Amino acid sequence: MSSTPLPGIGVRYDLTTREHRHVSVIAHRDGARTVNAYRDADAEESALSLRLTGAETAALIDALMPAHHSPNLLYTTELGLIADRIALPVTSHWNGRLLGDTRMRTETGASIVAVLRRAEAIPSPTPHFRLAGGDTLIVIGTREGVDAAATILGRE
Repeated sequence: MSSTPLPGIGVRYDLTTREHRHVSVIAHRDGARTVNAYRDADAEESALSLRLTGAETAALIDALMPAHHSPNLLYTTELGLIADRIALPVTSHWNGRLLGDTRMRTETGASIVAVLRRAEAIPSPTPHFRLAGGDTLIVIGTREGVDAAATILGRE
């Protein structure tokens, strides 16, 4: 696989399969993905072109990964703690509000340890950090606490 920076757009990833088919994925800066499949390795005629949202991309990854693997689950320990990625919908009640207003740790026992916003990672966000729709929050806690955090963050 090769990658090519696309200034102002994102990055294009190219793959030629063992059957000599060419597939490219453009990772747009806004989180969307464009998947192109070509009729042959020369990549002159596209047989398929799909523009996917971040959620659609995640659903496609889920379909391509083994059923026993969750692509959002980052790590599980024998202590019963997990780290999970939770997307903050644009329609979320918390869009534009302060992280501290969620009372996340108090209500769920889970901690938001980082926020991924576009191509930037914000480690250890403070209670004064302003959330934005489209953010991906890295949450650590028990399975129950992380699930409760997802419910709170998904509130519209």
